[in-house]
Amino acid sequence: GIAHDFNNVLTAIIGFSDLLLASHRPTDPSFQDIMNIKQNANRAAALVRQLLAFSRRQTLRPEVIQLGDTLADLHMLLGRLLGEKVSLEVVHGRDLWPIKADTSQLEQVIVNLAVNARDAMPQGGKVTIVTRNVGAGEKLAFKTMGMPAADYVLIEVTDTGTGIPPEIIENIFEPFFTTKPVGQGTGLGLSTVYGIVKQTGGFVYCSSEVGRGTTFHILLPRHAETAEEIAKAAENAKPDAPAASGADLTGSATILLVEDEEAVRAFASRALASRGYTVHEAGTGQEALAVMEETGGEVDLVVSDVVMPEMDGPSLLRELRRTRPDLKIIFVSGYAEDAFAKNLPEGEQFHFLPKPFTLKALATAVKEALGR
Repeated sequence: GIAHDFNNVLTAIIGFSDLLLASHRPTDPSFQDIMNIKQNANRAAALVRQLLAFSRRQTLRPEVIQLGDTLADLHMLLGRLLGEKVSLEVVHGRDLWPIKADTSQLEQVIVNLAVNARDAMPQGGKVTIVTRNVGAGEKLAFKTMGMPAADYVLIEVTDTGTGIPPEIIENIFEPFFTTKPVGQGTGLGLSTVYGIVKQTGGFVYCSSEVGRGTTFHILLPRHAETAEEIAKAAENAKPDAPAASGADLTGSATILLVEDEEAVRAFASRALASRGYTVHEAGTGQEALAVMEETGGEVDLVVSDVVMPEMDGPSLLRELRRTRPDLKIIFVSGYAEDAFAKNLPEGEQFHFLPKPFTLKALATAVKEALGR
């Protein structure tokens, strides 16, 4: 609940910053001040994501990825983070199975573990990242009884540092638990790792020996690609695909915006109106139904918050579907998509925009939803 409220505040700050940036030139003295406001709001948003990651309510964007490619892209960044006193070795497994995960969050897992490893080696040392396939029947010393037998892709991050004492190893994934001095750590790094891995359907274990070093073992389930995913990957690989950055984000459709937070509603309404859309506003689900009646149902798209008093987003959609079974909808929330999807009728089609969002992200989501 706190994360939801805070994401609403951040959405308003980021949104109005975007509106100000649109009316100021980069040479304007105020431009840099507005950029600083937006950048610090984004930093706050990153902290909220860490808290949501631990509670496994983060808005992940899973896609089919090849782990070897992800690690190859990260190699240079990891080298810079580890510094000159720590060497890095990456051992890629052969013919790694595909996995389904949010690429940016998986990168955050690797980066967090690498930074922890660096801090455990103040005098320098070595970090080794190993990947390989683990078959369903393979025995692993660190596996627990609750882990189902299945095919996994294993990532191991090993350091030659001080190790973790046995008396605290049970606490390392707890939020705000840290052994670092005050001001040098939030205690959210490993809890974020734990939450992201668990929400991805995987498992994370730690084995350590004081004075010798520590290894984190991450097991992510093998993904069986569908024919649709293979076709989509081939489509994305085409060289003539238009660049999203230069896309036309204007439109002429009629949109019903349902949002109980006044500041968020004001920003979103102005942002969409500036793109050429006709916008009707509603502060609650009941108001939204009244607006639909007033307009005679002449609405092309509904953009609705999920958590609202009296009538939440899924309940509103069920009511709207009675008269408009083909109505397009975008749900907006700071929670994970699957946290509310279970409240919808089976097979229900909807688009999703995580909070906090920028002006461009809102305009892009609306354009895509109307296009489909």
